[in-house]
Amino acid sequence: MAISNPVTGQGIVNRFEQLVTDVANTGIVWGVSNLPFTEMPTSNYSLESTILGQQNLTSAGSITTTVPTGANALHIIAAVGGGGGGHQGGQYDKAGGESAGGAGASGAYISDKVFAVTAGETLTLVVGSAGNDGVGAYSGSAGDGGNTTASGSTSGALFTLAGGTGGGVTGSVTVFGPLRTNFAGTGGTATISGTVRTSNTFVDTDGVTKNINTLNGGPIGTFNSHGNGANGTNPGNCSGDNCQITGGVGGASYNGTIAGGAGGVASSSSGGAGTRGSGGGGGGAENTTAGGDGGTGEIRYRFLAVS
Repeated sequence: MAISNPVTGQGIVNRFEQLVTDVANTGIVWGVSNLPFTEMPTSNYSLESTILGQQNLTSAGSITTTVPTGANALHIIAAVGGGGGGHQGGQYDKAGGESAGGAGASGAYISDKVFAVTAGETLTLVVGSAGNDGVGAYSGSAGDGGNTTASGSTSGALFTLAGGTGGGVTGSVTVFGPLRTNFAGTGGTATISGTVRTSNTFVDTDGVTKNINTLNGGPIGTFNSHGNGANGTNPGNCSGDNCQITGGVGGASYNGTIAGGAGGVASSSSGGAGTRGSGGGGGGAENTTAGGDGGTGEIRYRFLAVS
């Protein structure tokens, strides 16, 4: 293929269009508003409407981001509030039993939900922190998980995924008893405030046009899912001096798909830490072991241009 002399931008465009046939053109994916030349006819090319690709926020804290030009939707692939921590076990001097630590609960979640947003607006995304394990054989409680939220400068609040609460002890006792009253954490509550989109199409990164209601790659495996977190478990107390009891199991996140921390084993292991918003396990007794931290929340997202 020859380009006439002198070489001009239009000449390059003309030769390029001759070289790439209409059949080949249908498989080419260009970024939105990012054609190689302004003169190039858009009718021959499919515009990629998955903009910037997936972003993963997995550390606690807040960020701001601008909705890109051409985007009108925010696909939340996965988001969850922070998990609550598990409390330590408790042991006594001839009080007639020993105490397991109550486990932390998981945060509320979203899986494959699409929100309407406006190009150019500023989004504030907050990832909820993990609740710390609880220290105190005869009183106290573990830390609660933080809320995971999203809001826009134009769209307003999109969602709030409350963190799970931590396990702990009701009131206060002593080494001589009575046996303590334990409690487990309660799952966080999901609040959906933004405008949710449930249909219409976009062009994915593979160049294929898809309906958004086919999106199911998140933890739940079902489009447009959200729900509350799961409670931790509370084994309570065992009977008899020097008895042994295993700590509570942390609440699983994402409707049971991400396990909570295991219960701590007496004289052996601490409660397990949660992950991805699940709750921390409680400690065992006797001998007493520590509880586990909850899992940090997360937001996994991408921007779309939905027709």
